[in-house]
Parts: sequence; C-alpha cells; structure tokens
Amino acid sequence: MEVRKLRHDPSELLSRAVQPVLWLVIFGQVFSQVRAFDTGGLNYQAFMTPGILSQSVMFIAIFFGISIIWEKDLGILQKFLAMPVPRVSLVLGKALAAGVRALSQATIVFLLAAVIGVPLRWHPVALVAAAGVVILGAVTFATLSMIIAALVKTRERFMGIGQLLTMPLFFASNALYPLSIMPRWLRAVATANPLSYMVDFLRGALVTGQLNNWPVDVGVLLAACVVFTVVAAYLYPKVAV
Repeated sequence: MEVRKLRHDPSELLSRAVQPVLWLVIFGQVFSQVRAFDTGGLNYQAFMTPGILSQSVMFIAIFFGISIIWEKDLGILQKFLAMPVPRVSLVLGKALAAGVRALSQATIVFLLAAVIGVPLRWHPVALVAAAGVVILGAVTFATLSMIIAALVKTRERFMGIGQLLTMPLFFASNALYPLSIMPRWLRAVATANPLSYMVDFLRGALVTGQLNNWPVDVGVLLAACVVFTVVAAYLYPKVAV
C-alpha cells in the first residue's frame, strides 16, 4: 500500500528530499571547511550522512502513529479490533509500512550523496545491511509513535509531542558529532538513545567499513523494537476507548 501511495503521489518524495539537501549541501559543506569536530580523519559530509539518513528515517516513523488516530476517528479501528488477528500483528504491519517509506527516504539520501560526491562505501553487502537497519530503525520509532498515539488519542496532542521529541532525539545522538566531545550528561543520554545505535551501524557500514560494534547496535535496536512493539500492542485497543 505504501509503495502504491508513493507511486500515485511522487511529489511526496520530492518534499522529503528538501531537508537532506539542506543538511548535506549547506550544513555539511560549511562544517567541512570549519573543521569544528574531530571526526577521526573522515570527511565531515561522509561522517554526517548516516546521521542525516537516520534523522530522516526517524522523522518519517515518529509521526506514523497518527494513522491509528485517523482510523479511530473514521471508525475503522473498531473493525480492525474485531478481526481475529493478534494485536502484535496489527502493530507490526503498520510499523513495517513505515519501513517501506524509510527505504524510499534512504534511496533519496543515497542518490543525493552520490550527486554531491560524498565518499561512501557502495559495496552491495554494505548497502543491504544498511537497508536492513533502516527498516529496523523505522519499525522501532514507528512502534514508539504508536505508543504515543495510544496515550494521547488526539491528533493535536500527538503532533505536539512528536515535534517535541524529534529535535532532542536528533541532537542528543551521534548524528552530527562524535560522542567523545559531548559533556558527560549528554553522552549518557545519547548512549540511551536508540538513534545513536542506528547512526553508529550506518556509519560503520557506509563510511568507515568497521562494524566491530554491530552486535551491540543491532541488539539495542532489536531490544527497543521488541519492548515498544509489546507496549504498543497492549495499548492499541485502548485508542478506541
């Protein structure tokens, strides 16, 4: 269904490309010249590309929960709840739809990086691994989004909380700068932030070629995904109340 939506409305893909363009072309090129951060000898645009990709995926997924509020308002949610289908399946089905959208966003970021000459690793195995983690990250944040939607139950509150969360999650991560330069308290927050592990895996797969921490990165994302999915499945029927 998500692929069909994107095919019928290609303008959505273009609108999604605007933010990565601003970050990579303007912010990335300026900070490449300033050399404000120690990136371990990496080109700064290459260093930040996995972070911008992760940010784009999170932005798509974190607002995906509004769909269940729309379904409640339209009376569709009650029909879903009456179906003999496990709640976990309903939650994961919606979250995987966010994963499909995230892959389209990843394609946009990859194409943009290629056009502006960002030195990434284009090895097929690295790209497949990156795609898998993009889907996992999208599912993780989409299930978190559904938890928020189930708790607030209105579109206005949901959008307000979603906008409140996105920037702190982004800046309290290693998306734009290494953990080593952060103050201790912020480093602790970033270490607890699932986005940091998504960025770390993508940076290893696409930039450095070093995936020594991949079991930790994937393990934390999987653990967060499982916890969020279980909680979202428990709260899902309460949206209709």
